[in-house]
Amino acid sequence: MTVPDDRRYTDQHEWALRHDGMIRIGITDYAQEALGDVVFVDLPATGRRIATGESIAEVESTKSVAEIYAPCAGTIAAVNQVLAEHPEQINADPYGAGWFVDVTPDDPAEIDRLLDAAGYQALIG
Repeated sequence: MTVPDDRRYTDQHEWALRHDGMIRIGITDYAQEALGDVVFVDLPATGRRIATGESIAEVESTKSVAEIYAPCAGTIAAVNQVLAEHPEQINADPYGAGWFVDVTPDDPAEIDRLLDAAGYQALIG
């Protein structure tokens, strides 16, 4: 199971990566593996204001339904529309093509308070 050290992590298994002045958000390899085969993703609209900890997306898999929570406050700047037709990208490439949204953060330093890769590794054991 991979945990890239170029991003930060939540205890809810989301990752946050600084990307072109924004924060890109997705779920971890651990989360996608626990979910099983992803079959549907409900993504938010661009322009939506979000608060830290707010549910921003929903993922349905062959095993369950999971909420995806915002690791930072801001505005949804972009949504990965590819996931609407190819939700399996979340399983195939959770840290790359399986990203969910880009957020223009209210405070870019907010993600610095999240877990680093070592902290997340310790969480998932």
